[in-house]
Order: sequence, then structure tokens, then C-alpha cells
Amino acid sequence: MTDDRDSTPLWPTIDALWSRLEATRVHAGQEGVLLRILKLSEEVGEVAEAVIGATGQNPRKGTTHTWDDVRSELCDVAITALVALRTLTPDAEEIFETHLKGVHDRPLRPAE
Repeated sequence: MTDDRDSTPLWPTIDALWSRLEATRVHAGQEGVLLRILKLSEEVGEVAEAVIGATGQNPRKGTTHTWDDVRSELCDVAITALVALRTLTPDAEEIFETHLKGVHDRPLRPAE
């Protein structure tokens, strides 16, 4: 369990990251939004690279990453996705919470 004094509040942090990125954005409009969403592909690729490196699956390189690297890259994916969602709407928190509840409540198997 984490101490509340040590935890970083998720949505205020996402908003702050979004604000910083918006202030330095080079591409505006739809192009900027699309590039922000495409950033997810880059981050997912880094997860794949870290898994391959942690398992030593590239015989040319051997073991180049740790499972801590994989965890870190997965966090980057989550952060990037939430910032992209915030880019699409100022209601990102509400939309995400509603979607999360729906996923949580969804049955794991089709009804018989």
C-alpha cells in the first residue's frame, strides 16, 4: 500500500504533462493530434524491444534489458495513452472512468 503523501495524483499529473506538451507543440490542429496518438506506437514498440531484450531473444544482442525496463516501458504506454486521450477531450478523466467501469463490469465469457 502507498502512503497518500508519496503518491502522485493521476489526473492532475496527466493534465500537467498535457499542458507542458501543448505549450511546446510544433504541429497544430489535427496533425498534432494524430502525431500525439501515433506516439503510442513508438511506446508499444519500446515495450516489445524491452521484452525481447529481457528474454535474450535476439541472438545478435543477447540480454539487453531487465524486467524493470519492461515495467517502465509499460508505464510509458499508459501515460502516453492518457495524455493522448486528454488531447482529444478535456473530459478525459470522466471518459476513462466510465470506460474502465464498463470493462470491469463486462463478463469474461459470452452468456450461455
